[in-house]
Amino acid sequence: MTTSIQSFDSSTADQSDPIKIGSEDHKRLFCRTLLDTFDPYKPALIAWPQLAPDALARLTGLPFWGIAVQTEDRATVHIANMAKETADPLVREALELIAFEENRHRRVLEGLIAHYGIKHEESAPYVPSQRTEWNFMSTGYGECVDSFFAFGLFEVARRSGYFPPELVDTFEPVIQEEARHIVFFVNWAAYMQANKSLVARPWFAVKRLALLAENGFARLGLAKGDQEDFANNGKDSVGVDIGLREFMDICLAENDRRMRHLDDRLLRPQIMPRLAKVARLFVR
Repeated sequence: MTTSIQSFDSSTADQSDPIKIGSEDHKRLFCRTLLDTFDPYKPALIAWPQLAPDALARLTGLPFWGIAVQTEDRATVHIANMAKETADPLVREALELIAFEENRHRRVLEGLIAHYGIKHEESAPYVPSQRTEWNFMSTGYGECVDSFFAFGLFEVARRSGYFPPELVDTFEPVIQEEARHIVFFVNWAAYMQANKSLVARPWFAVKRLALLAENGFARLGLAKGDQEDFANNGKDSVGVDIGLREFMDICLAENDRRMRHLDDRLLRPQIMPRLAKVARLFVR
C-alpha cells in the first residue's frame, strides 16, 4: 500500500488499454485503486495546532459540527451493512475499507471537538432501515454532491486564511479520501448496472436517478424547508465574501484537481460538474 493518495501516480499504471465498464477488469481497477491508495494516518496522533482567540471563535462558532458527526455515523453504518451483504470478496474488501475510513473521519471530528471544546448536540445512536442497498446508494450520491462543494469550500478557506494553514492541512487527507470514495461509488454503480439482468436494469437505473435527484435537491436547497443549501450556506459559513459564480468555478477546478490522481479509465462523478457549468451561466 502507498502512504496516501497524494503519492499515488496514475501515470505508473498501464492505461493504454481501454476498459469495458462492467467487466472483471473494471471491477479490479476501481477496487484496487481504492485499496492501493489507502492512507494509514491515525486520528489519535493528530497534533492539533494552537489557535489564536479569533480563529478559535470562528471554529467553535460554526453550527454544523453535530450534523457532521451524524453524517459520518450514518455513512459508516450504511457502507458497513452493504459490505456485509456483498458476496464478491474484492468489492466487499473495498467497502469495508471505506466504512473504516468514514468511521475514522468521525474520530477526526471527535478529536477536533474535544481538543477545542466545541459544544454540539449529542444524537441518539443511528438505527438504519432494512433497505441496505438503497441506504448505501443514498449515501453514495449524497457524498457525490457534498464532496463537490466541500472541495471548493476547503480551497476557499485555504486561500482566505479564515483558518490557520496548519488546521486546514490537518483535514487534507479527509477531503482527499472523499474523492476516492465517490470515484469508487460511481464506478460501483456503473458496474452493478451493467451486470444486472435485463429485467432488473430499468429499476436499478430508476433508483439511481431517484436517489441522485433526492440528494441533489436537498443539497442545492431546492427541497421546501431544507437547510442543506451547500452552494450558498456553505460558502457563507467560512466567512468569505465570494460570489456564487466564482465559488462554482473554484469547485470545478478543485474537483478536476482532486480527480487527476486517479486512473483515467475510471468514471468520475459528472452530474454536479455539469450542473455547475450550466448554473454558472445564469448567475451574476
